Formats: sequence, C-alpha cells, structure tokens
Amino acid sequence: MLLAVTSLFAVASSSAQIIVRIRPHRPGPAVVVRTAPPSPRHIWVGEEWTPNGREYAYRPGYWALPPHPGAIWITGHWANRRGGSFWVAGHWRG
Repeated sequence: MLLAVTSLFAVASSSAQIIVRIRPHRPGPAVVVRTAPPSPRHIWVGEEWTPNGREYAYRPGYWALPPHPGAIWITGHWANRRGGSFWVAGHWRG
C-alpha cells in the first residue's frame, strides 16, 4: 500500500515543486469552522498544502495578522502542469 501511495508522487527537478498525479484530499470531513477573529485586524488565511518530503501536508485555515497595514491574503490554489498538479502557495500582497 505504501509503495502504491508513494508511486503517485513525483518530484519536479526544478524549483523543488512537488508534482502530484492525484491531488491529496483533506483529512477527515471537509468542515471548516471559522471562529471569531482574535481582533479586528486579523485576516482569515484559508487552507494550505505545504511540501513535506515527496508529498503535501494539509494545513487548515487560521487567523493571522497581516505583515503591514493594507496587506491582503492571496489564497493558494492548485495549478496543472504536464504530468500532474502542484500547489501554488498563498501569500500576502500589498
């Protein structure tokens, strides 16, 4: 089973992007509970997928303070590439 799961992933040779043939699924139910923000300045950062060896690890959404006033969060997303998909990480802009 582990060999089958491992064979679904391939590491791209440039810029350490992880290319997956099958996108991973969220662990557990797809229910996101967004609590009240800790302060009026906090912004919700949606779920992210972070490289973890030859696969992606799921990180649920969370509240964060922008790095400076006026910054906005650009949500991460999956992008297609020859041979599979890769995660384009969310980032602060502005």
